[in-house]
Amino acid sequence: MRNPAGSEILLEVEDLKKHFPLTGGIFSRVVGKVQAVDGIRFQIASGETLGLVGESGCGKTTAGRLILRLVEPTSGTVKFEGQDIYSLGPEEMQRLRRRMTVIFQDPYAALDARMSVERIVAEPLRIHRLVRSRKEIRDQVAQVLERVGLRTEYMSRYPHQFSGGQRQRIAIARTLVLNPRLIIADEPVSALDVSIQAQVLNLLMDLQKEFHLTYLFIAHDLRVVEYISNRVAVMYLGKIMEMANVEAIYGRPRHPYTEALLSSVPMPDPKALSKRIVLAGDVPSPIHPPSGCVFHPRCRHRQSGCETVAPEFAELEPNHWLSCHYPIH
Repeated sequence: MRNPAGSEILLEVEDLKKHFPLTGGIFSRVVGKVQAVDGIRFQIASGETLGLVGESGCGKTTAGRLILRLVEPTSGTVKFEGQDIYSLGPEEMQRLRRRMTVIFQDPYAALDARMSVERIVAEPLRIHRLVRSRKEIRDQVAQVLERVGLRTEYMSRYPHQFSGGQRQRIAIARTLVLNPRLIIADEPVSALDVSIQAQVLNLLMDLQKEFHLTYLFIAHDLRVVEYISNRVAVMYLGKIMEMANVEAIYGRPRHPYTEALLSSVPMPDPKALSKRIVLAGDVPSPIHPPSGCVFHPRCRHRQSGCETVAPEFAELEPNHWLSCHYPIH
């Protein structure tokens, strides 16, 4: 796969699959499998943001958990800084987690209500044994809180005393304190008011420039993804349908699913409502995905062969990848 940004490849995902077994009966025998992630591949260059977008249940969050090795894959590889993370032992993986971290969707559920802000933000430092004295811990916590726009006197307070936006800033501070290279942001603003979303997104972009961070930004909101991302990968039923830079995805989508997704974004122009594409039927079950192209039952451009032959995820144009037999022209 071509280097997407002309710089160091920080993360490389190749043919990654996760099939969860389904059990049933008295003896809990395996009776099927949920194909949550089914053979995705992409690269992220150092310093860029790849937006991973799709409907709920398409496998976005599972992909993020696989990259963090919070769950083990069925098959495939994830290389971080050129190293296959699935070949690492527990101690090596523990050291690696300093450089790849996560921001979760719900800033309240992600913070321990019994811990003060100081303890929450300092917890990664203690786990990884990166500081020795209490003064050093307080100094680092104070610095990172100020960097995310929170006052140092907040250190003694608890999560319930903050708004949703402030709690997400605390979660970002906890992530930033380890000085990571890669951050998996899993729906980090979806639980926030729209007015607060822009503030958090701008903070993430400022931090990226200052600390040369790399983001995998997982979301279902297409406008949020467009605002923060350099490139976008569109997922459907465990597979990547299309991947390209933001201008190509939003200006000239080549996959029918991407086209339909973009048509559903609310527009201020009432005339745009007539252009909305309504997909037929519902998203198929990942337990029994369709044969051939998984999107063919709902695709208005389907032709002969779509039902039986799965399209290859291939480079249609430079840095524009597609999984479709009949791209939109």
